[in-house]
Amino acid sequence: MARPGSGLISFSPQSKAFIFQLNHNKMRWSPFLGIPISLALLSFFLFQLSPLKSPNNPLPPRLFTAEELTPFNGTDPRLPILLGILGSVFDVSKGKSHYGAGGGYNHFSGRDASRAFVSGNFTGEGLTDDLHSLSSTEVKSIVDWRDFYLRTYIFVGKLVGRYYDGKGNPTKYLKGIEAKAARGAQLLEKQKKEEAKIPNCNSKWSQEEGSEVWCDEGHPRLVQRPLEIALTGKMSKRCACFKEDELGQEGLEVYDGCDYLATKCRLK
Repeated sequence: MARPGSGLISFSPQSKAFIFQLNHNKMRWSPFLGIPISLALLSFFLFQLSPLKSPNNPLPPRLFTAEELTPFNGTDPRLPILLGILGSVFDVSKGKSHYGAGGGYNHFSGRDASRAFVSGNFTGEGLTDDLHSLSSTEVKSIVDWRDFYLRTYIFVGKLVGRYYDGKGNPTKYLKGIEAKAARGAQLLEKQKKEEAKIPNCNSKWSQEEGSEVWCDEGHPRLVQRPLEIALTGKMSKRCACFKEDELGQEGLEVYDGCDYLATKCRLK
């Protein structure tokens, strides 16, 4: 048996028997048969000495700095495309058409731009991992995005900084974000139960006629969501159907151009 590092190859008993049989019978074979036999032997021993790595066993996750993550932004075809969210880094190369150069989501590649997942601000200042001043429901939405990447793409490491320290341990900031997202989930569940008591309006949109809302029973009104629930922009209000004797409540808004007792409203 060869010593480790001696440079010699150690064969199994089956391999030795196979080689002995070849030597014993070589005089009876055509010289041309030796070529495929030699190739077969070479392939056999290479397989024994250099087993292939399975694509199902990727390399262990690693730690990245922001500077190390930047080159993986889809501009270099020799590198995978990586994306960070809440400090977790994912290989999104299989979505190259979206995350590669010129893709609609390329602004997320090579960085952690967690805030932009809910703010929609894809400019320099908006492409940040700072979630300061976001509501609990907005933070929950970002956590949901991270869970989407965990399910859909390959986790390849952690970004050292706001969410993970130099040893890859979660920071207090990340723990606070997780707790805030949990509160957001509770608030959304509570709001869902409350909104179930008053049905939402029906709605439709077409390029020819625009948007329209209507109620099978009752009259459409815009109602403000609680501030701790409200998302940014138009999502801060919802259309709900109220009976005629409920229309005197405070905070109910009639759509512009819609009659007070209308059951259907065309939106401008």
